[in-house]
Amino acid sequence: MKKGYIVIDQTLCKGCGLCIEVCPKGLITTAGELNLKGYYPAEFTGERGEHPDGCTGCALCAVVCPEIALEVYRE
Repeated sequence: MKKGYIVIDQTLCKGCGLCIEVCPKGLITTAGELNLKGYYPAEFTGERGEHPDGCTGCALCAVVCPEIALEVYRE
């Protein structure tokens, strides 16, 4: 199975939570700190290549993001 990871631009993220809802592995959560615009942005909790059940790079999170704040990478 392919492994992937995502990078979230926390300055663009408005914390809508769509990426959190759609992630099949549950690897995206809400950050504990506000960004510069006053939102709690999303953050990726599955470190790059951390474990075999991690991110597959399916890109569902990037597809649903209205702010285009996510970049998906596959290894």
